[in-house]
Amino acid sequence: MYKVFTDIKVGFVKMESVEEFEGLDSPEFENVFVVMDFQDSVFNDLYKADCRVIGPPIVLNCSQKGEPLPFSCRPLYCTSMMNLVLCFTGFRKKEELVRLVTLVHHMGGVIRKDFNSKVTHLVANCTQGEKFRVAVSLGTPIMKPEWIYKAWERRNEQDFCAAVDDFRNEFKVPPFQDCILSFLGFSDEEKTNMEEMTEMQGGKYLPLGDERCTHLVVEENIVKDLPFEPSKKLYVVKQEWFWGSIQMDARAGETMYLYEKANTPELKKSVSMLSLNTPNSNRKRRRLKETLAQLSRETDVSPFPPRKRPSAEHSLSIGSLLDISNTPESSINYGDTPKSCTKSSKNSTPVPSKQSARWQVAKELYQTESNYVNILATIIQLFQVPLEEEGQCGGRILAPEEIKTIFGSIPDIFDVHTKIKDDLEDLIVNWDESKSIGDIFLKYSKDLVKTYPPFVNFFEMSKETIIKCEKQKPRFHAFLKINQAKPECGRQSLVELLIRPVQRLPSVALLLNDLKKHTADENPDKSTLEKAIGSLKEVMMHINEDKRKTEAQKQIFDVVYEVDGCPANLLSSHRSLIQRVETISLGEHPCDRGEQVTLFLFNDCLEIARKRHKVIGTFRSPHGQTRPPASLKHIHLMPLSQIKKVLDIRETEDCHNAFALLVRPPTEQANVLLSFQMTSDELPKENWLKMLCRHVANTICKADAENLIYTADPESFEVNTKDMDSTLSRASRAIKKTSKKVTRAFSFSKTPKRALRRALMTSHGSHGSVEGRSPSSNDKHVMSRLSSTSSLAGIPSPSLVSLPSFFERRSHTLSRSTTHLI
Repeated sequence: MYKVFTDIKVGFVKMESVEEFEGLDSPEFENVFVVMDFQDSVFNDLYKADCRVIGPPIVLNCSQKGEPLPFSCRPLYCTSMMNLVLCFTGFRKKEELVRLVTLVHHMGGVIRKDFNSKVTHLVANCTQGEKFRVAVSLGTPIMKPEWIYKAWERRNEQDFCAAVDDFRNEFKVPPFQDCILSFLGFSDEEKTNMEEMTEMQGGKYLPLGDERCTHLVVEENIVKDLPFEPSKKLYVVKQEWFWGSIQMDARAGETMYLYEKANTPELKKSVSMLSLNTPNSNRKRRRLKETLAQLSRETDVSPFPPRKRPSAEHSLSIGSLLDISNTPESSINYGDTPKSCTKSSKNSTPVPSKQSARWQVAKELYQTESNYVNILATIIQLFQVPLEEEGQCGGRILAPEEIKTIFGSIPDIFDVHTKIKDDLEDLIVNWDESKSIGDIFLKYSKDLVKTYPPFVNFFEMSKETIIKCEKQKPRFHAFLKINQAKPECGRQSLVELLIRPVQRLPSVALLLNDLKKHTADENPDKSTLEKAIGSLKEVMMHINEDKRKTEAQKQIFDVVYEVDGCPANLLSSHRSLIQRVETISLGEHPCDRGEQVTLFLFNDCLEIARKRHKVIGTFRSPHGQTRPPASLKHIHLMPLSQIKKVLDIRETEDCHNAFALLVRPPTEQANVLLSFQMTSDELPKENWLKMLCRHVANTICKADAENLIYTADPESFEVNTKDMDSTLSRASRAIKKTSKKVTRAFSFSKTPKRALRRALMTSHGSHGSVEGRSPSSNDKHVMSRLSSTSSLAGIPSPSLVSLPSFFERRSHTLSRSTTHLI
């Protein structure tokens, strides 16, 4: 502490008691007392004497920042609540309130008696009262008293701030604190879910009819009457109150969500006033009949709804009617006046009694396009825009990157189809058989190519994000419950709405095909429609190709995350994952015999990785998402061009599902033999070897992929799988690994050159060719050429060693890294 005062250039005196100060007091200086304990007698004496008192954290903080000591008219121990304005509600014990106010002042906070817009936090001891309601409406955080006590416990932490989200969120008043709920009209699954959510949000639940309940949550679409007369203290609310409270992260006001029975006296009175059993009932029936007849005629002729009177428009709630496909209709109003309402109505134009089939299909195309545009508008206005809004009550529901993943290019798709709908509307309003519909889709084909692939390709990721966030984030789950229940959604979930762009283009192509069938050959639109259909097919082909590439890239990223130390150059736009094979190493290369090895076959390379013996740590993305730790350890990334031969090891009693690869690293003049046993029966060995050879042949530009496969006896290469699954063998391998020193180099036994020659001669002399044919003269000539290892490997060197220095260097590196990871 002495050094601190020297750093901030302030004179100081150390005293054991206040009495020592009496002889040092001087009017020339301002005296500041640094007190360690704000609860002992020394502090109380200084406080009564109206002295300036601060705590050690203030001095340390000023020393670190090079700032002067702050002035405060009250004792100031730390700055944990500096710039915070607090208001209190629901406290009946004055002693407790005084204690809390004192601690807030000691931490630099400010207290306001009345709640206003400058208050940053409301400290509540109950969930009732005007201050609580105003705080909820303004989105002001509502805190428990424990927040202040816990902040005071951390008063000596120099950089601690009580307003930081991670700390503050632990002490926020949950939405259902002091609430006891019961539920009526929900299925068992829904009820169980809501009961779990109630407990998660600080509330309790009891069976229906329990007198201790404070709230009865009713499914208003199912419950027509309550099974009992509720007491005056019981709030009977709609389910929207329940989900709205969770979404806001605060208890919503009940008055806006009170449940009203369908047969209330007020409703009965209004129905009786509108009853047709009146002196004018015949006139009303006649007027209703004429209206329905007119509406029926307009529906048969025009796709546009009749224009409503202003009074009728305002008397209807915002919503939508569902067509047979359960699609939100165009009656939704999103703030902008529909274009059809600003133009001269089609109804005023004389319409022939019978329209052509081409017009009928064109009308259906417009109607479905209009419905589709309204679905996109529903997604944007009802879901995306509220989630993106700043200053959401209770804070952001989703992170910006999660919102981007869910909605993607929906706004761009909406813009394109709005233009298509407007052009179709102009065409239908001013209909003529010679009008070209195909030109409209040709006009926007490039826009469709730009907007659809990004969304369609990542739709599964969007769907997974919604499901994950709904499970992990109760506020998002509540947000979906509220909005999906609205009539605009037509009782469809967000995922069901988002799948519409995936389905739209194929349905448009079908309608254009139908339109072409009903278009005369001499009509110029016939050929234009064919071009438009072709352009849509190109868009869908482009989407499918992009989707395939995207999925391939995602598979490569999964490999990178799963394999620790995987080279970055594995990520390439031209590369795709072909097959994954689980094996066991049968030799000493590329790792110890008996090690579990995973082979990832790509179109141009082979990634070899072994199972990690011990997994340490997890991967955390920049957005806080955790991934499981890497389960594999990278050994080698091998270009397929280095594989010279593929050996199919014959099945024997001591050898099952074995194969070997003869490879040659580019910097060495020696050959390497890698032998494996396949551990899974899902992929037959024959299919795997053919697949591998086909991609090797493609890489080295050879057409005869089968010539890369050779059949060999296991004895020729000293390969066997007999002891791979035995307990004794596993124990032996474990002892062997334990006994090895970390700093030693791997030792490699050589495969005898003579044994390899004998194996090749045996496989081609005794057993014939790979396919088991009797050797012809040509075959004998081939066998004579293949009698040496140099001809087998396709290199001039006749020698064959087990593993060159190329693998030794990788083994030394693996040995050093083992110190940290294994």
